[in-house]
Amino acid sequence: MSKQSYRTIHQIYADVLAEADTGERSGIAVTVLCRKANLPHGRLKNCIKNLTSSGLMNEIKYDGKNTFVITSKGKLYLEEYQKFSGIAESFGLEL
Repeated sequence: MSKQSYRTIHQIYADVLAEADTGERSGIAVTVLCRKANLPHGRLKNCIKNLTSSGLMNEIKYDGKNTFVITSKGKLYLEEYQKFSGIAESFGLEL
C-alpha cells in the first residue's frame, strides 16, 4: 500500500502564491486558481482570506471580476519558504 502525501497549510499557501505570481498584472481568477493550486473552492476561499489579511495577496476588480495578485510581501514570503524548504529537504526532512 502506498503512502499518500498531504500538503501542509504552508505548502498550500506557497502553491497559491506561486500560481498567483505566474498570473498577469490583471490578476488570476478564483476558478483558475482552484484548478492550478488543486484546491476546492471553499478551501481556497479560506486560504485567500488568510493570505489577503496578512498582506501577501491583494484582491482586485478587473473587468467586473474579482482577481488576485501576489504582493511584494507575498513574493518575499514565497522566496523564503522555498529556501527553507530546500534546506529542510537537504537534511532529509519533510515540511
